[in-house]
Amino acid sequence: MISIARKTLLHDWRRFLPAAVAVAFSGVLMTVQGALLLGIVSANALYVTQSSADYWVGFPGTQSVELGRTVPADTAAELYAEAGVSHTEPLLIGSGDWRAAQGGGVSVTIIGIESAADAKGLDRVIPRALRNLLSAPGAIAIDAADAGKLSVKLGDRAEINGRAVELIGFIDGLRGLGGVNVVASLQTARTLDTALPADGGATYFLYNVKRAGEGESIARRLNNRGSPPRYEVWRAGMLADMSTLYMLLDSGAGIAFVFATLIAMLIGAVITSQTLMAAVAGTIPQYATLRALGVPFPRLRKIVVEQAAWVGLAGLVASLVISLTIALLAAIYRVPFDLRISVIAGASGVVLLVAMVACMLAIHRLRDADPASLLR
Repeated sequence: MISIARKTLLHDWRRFLPAAVAVAFSGVLMTVQGALLLGIVSANALYVTQSSADYWVGFPGTQSVELGRTVPADTAAELYAEAGVSHTEPLLIGSGDWRAAQGGGVSVTIIGIESAADAKGLDRVIPRALRNLLSAPGAIAIDAADAGKLSVKLGDRAEINGRAVELIGFIDGLRGLGGVNVVASLQTARTLDTALPADGGATYFLYNVKRAGEGESIARRLNNRGSPPRYEVWRAGMLADMSTLYMLLDSGAGIAFVFATLIAMLIGAVITSQTLMAAVAGTIPQYATLRALGVPFPRLRKIVVEQAAWVGLAGLVASLVISLTIALLAAIYRVPFDLRISVIAGASGVVLLVAMVACMLAIHRLRDADPASLLR
């Protein structure tokens, strides 16, 4: 039975080629949509994921990291009082209006970070050498992908909120969804956005713990201080997940993209099912001959399932190659594209399931049909 299935595919490859192409197209469509969705919503948590701090302290009830509000300065003292806390630093998030030398304005987000060599804020995208340069007054860094949007190159001067700044370096991995992220030292950030706290307060306080096992107990102890609470403590992963879910479920853009992804999956499933059903239906007379010769229906079903599996496998291999190529292009052009194994596995599973169901539906009418009538 296995040889019959393979020989049928090899003999009628022109009949099954469109089905393999449909599977590949559906796989690429679902994979790309899923990777884009993850990339876009994950970009909302970049401030957290690009930092190596274990815990973040922010305003109570914060829903997403970019929505943080000022936390009082004495919070740092309470963190230093905890024996299990090994490192504490502030992080500021402000806003400004960018004015390049060529004119034109762009709204930017100002990220103020500690310029010390051992700082944890955005340390995964800002090397120590660049962090040291940021300690100079007015020094800033931006993502290289945003240089064209700001009409600026390395060494250029510009203005943010009327204050002079100088671009001293590019980073990679902090491209915002809509606006532009401008990274500066804490001192420069407070100068550029006067609404930021100047008394030692911060949008967030970041800290690490000496022993991982003590982290949760310290966080619970800090969260239970004061009524009403003046701050809230989150694990870095928890705050990142909160920010991602906020973008995915509570923002209009996230919901719209989820809807578009579901539509793409539906379209891919319909195209795959219809193409495969047509391919299998065209070979029904051959199956009718086998049934007229006395081959049981379960064995015919095994042939069809194997054919569907081979067609699906060929299509998914092509889909994987195309998806990886798209991922490479997305990396080159810095498109938010998060191609995970789970996305590939999920898309492949849906396509294979649709392929199997489509083939079984096409061959199912052989069960009750008269073989002689099918051969006419």
